[in-house]
Amino acid sequence: MNNWLLLDDHEDKRLPDSFSTVIDAHVHLFPDRVFKAIWRWFDQFAWPIRYKLTSPQIIEFLTSRGVDRILGLHYAHKPGMARELNAYMADLCRDYPQLIGTATVFPGEKDAVTILKEAFELGLAGVKLHAHVQYFAVDDAVMHEIYESCADYNKPLIMHVGREPKNPNFPYKRDPYETCKAEKLERILKDYPSLKICVPHLGADEFDQYRRLLECYNNLWVDTAMALVDYVPNFGSPKLLDLRADRIMFGTDFPNIPYAWDTEIRQLETLQLPEDFLTGILERNASEFLSIRK
Repeated sequence: MNNWLLLDDHEDKRLPDSFSTVIDAHVHLFPDRVFKAIWRWFDQFAWPIRYKLTSPQIIEFLTSRGVDRILGLHYAHKPGMARELNAYMADLCRDYPQLIGTATVFPGEKDAVTILKEAFELGLAGVKLHAHVQYFAVDDAVMHEIYESCADYNKPLIMHVGREPKNPNFPYKRDPYETCKAEKLERILKDYPSLKICVPHLGADEFDQYRRLLECYNNLWVDTAMALVDYVPNFGSPKLLDLRADRIMFGTDFPNIPYAWDTEIRQLETLQLPEDFLTGILERNASEFLSIRK
């Protein structure tokens, strides 16, 4: 069992009135059976999940509390899962107009390019990958067909390729500290300048490296998910004002969190950021990343 605590901290019923438009750019949505498997993993190797909700319940929970748009993320844990997951996400998008759904694929699986093409034809707005779960390095040969597909279709790519959180008790097939180095991502940013890439968690734990990359490359974004909350060891957090203002997106990692759903956005409120900086984090930067037209 894990040694993490389920926090009984206060949660509000609505977002602060001072926030006009909010896009949560990091929300996980899976079919029920996949969520249950994920929760079992978290129960054994990570923190306890506070909100064990179905995907429709997640969308209704957040939007009823003032979140305007949700970027729905998922990832295939093994070859052969992606088509079903993508169809599920597309169905959710049809039922919930507040949802912006992403596709997934398992790097290196047969017909990966076709799977992505089919997903884009379903209307999915980008691609989500997770190096810790899918055991890839960003410079693996099999990754290039994914990069090329996203670039060809002008679809952004959300990749968990930060080194943390690396759980010391889990037997990774490939060490995230070797596969997930900022220097590896820099090669991709250079080779695919038209491909928009978001790295969650502000790039934890290589904050200095990601601060530099954000300054150097216009095709890189980061999100705040779990990086503003002092819960995960080795995460820490850089000062947001030290980062490029137009490349930070707000994200919660909901529902796979152990604390109150609004903890991170209340933390943003306490930072007393300049209004334009905060508006960028909460809405404008995600709109640019996702090519949302008002």
